[in-house]
Amino acid sequence: MEPTQVRLTIPDSVDPTVLMGPTDTLLRRVEGAFDALVSVRGNQVSVTGAADVVEQVTSVFSRMIGLVEAGEAPTPADVDLIVDHVRHGAGREPAGSDDILLTFHGRAIRPKTAGQRRYVDAIRSSTVTFGLGPAGTGKTYLAMALAVGALKRREVGRIVLARPVVEAGESLGYLPGTLQEKLDPYVRPLYDALFDMTSIERGNALIEQGVIEIAPLAYMRGRTFNNAFVILDEAQNTTPEQMKMFLTRLGFSSTFVVTGDATQRDLPGEGGLESARRVLEGLDGISFVDLDRNDIVRHALVARIVDAYDADARERGGLRS
Repeated sequence: MEPTQVRLTIPDSVDPTVLMGPTDTLLRRVEGAFDALVSVRGNQVSVTGAADVVEQVTSVFSRMIGLVEAGEAPTPADVDLIVDHVRHGAGREPAGSDDILLTFHGRAIRPKTAGQRRYVDAIRSSTVTFGLGPAGTGKTYLAMALAVGALKRREVGRIVLARPVVEAGESLGYLPGTLQEKLDPYVRPLYDALFDMTSIERGNALIEQGVIEIAPLAYMRGRTFNNAFVILDEAQNTTPEQMKMFLTRLGFSSTFVVTGDATQRDLPGEGGLESARRVLEGLDGISFVDLDRNDIVRHALVARIVDAYDADARERGGLRS
C-alpha cells in the first residue's frame, strides 16, 4: 500500500522554533512516538506514513499549534501528554483565551481536556459540583484555581478547604505537635495547589487572616458557610453521614466542590460519594462530572499506571466470579 503524505501549514502567528522546540527537540519527540517520517521546511510540516498514523501525527501538531497560538511554549511533557491523548482517541480541549487564573509564576491555568472543560463549566454554573475521577485529572487543582479566582474578583469572601482525616492506626490526639502540625500531612496537597497560585507569603497571610481556612472535615459540624467557596477533597474517604453533614453546611452565595476517586477509598462499606450520587443525582443545582484516564494531565505514564490497575481489577473481578 502506498504511504500517505500530508502537508500541514504552520500559521504566520506561530513561531516555528517555539513549535519545534530548541534544536527541534519537540519535532524529534513526535517523530519518535510514531512510525512516520516528519520533515519541516519553512512553514510546512510534511508527514509521511500509514494513513491512520499520519492522521494522528497531524492531530498532534494541530494541538501543539493551538498551544503556541494561546501563548504557551509546549514542553516535552506537553508533547507526551498530547501524543497519549491522540493515541487513545481522547478529545482534548483546544487552548483558548478563557484562562481561569494566572499562577504566581505567570502560567495560565485552563482546562486541557474536554472532561476538564465540563468540570469547570459545571462549577461555574452549579451550586454543588462533584468532580470524580482518578489521580492526575486536575480535580483539586482546577477547583482551587476557580476558588482563588473568585476570591480575587471578590465574588466570595473566603475559601474553605476540607479533607477527611483517615488515620492509619494512630489517633491524631496522640501525634506530636500542635493541631496544625498534626493536620499538615493530610492537607499538604491543598497547600501545594494554593502556593502554586499565590506566593507562600501571601497564602500564609490569607490563612492567618482566616480568609483561607484549611480544616479537617470533622470541624465542619454545626457551621454554615455563606459567601464562601468550599472544597471537600479526598471525599471517597467520607461516610454517608459525613457527606450529608458537609453538604448541609451550604449557606447563601456559596459554591461547594466535592472531589474524590472512588477507587482509592480506604474505608469499608458504602462511601459518601456513592451515597450522594444515589440520593442527589438529578437535583437542580447539583452536578456530577466524571473524569477518566483521558483527562489525566500529569506525566503520560500516570495514565498507563491507571490503565494497568484498572485491568488488574477487572481480571481479579472476573476470577472471583
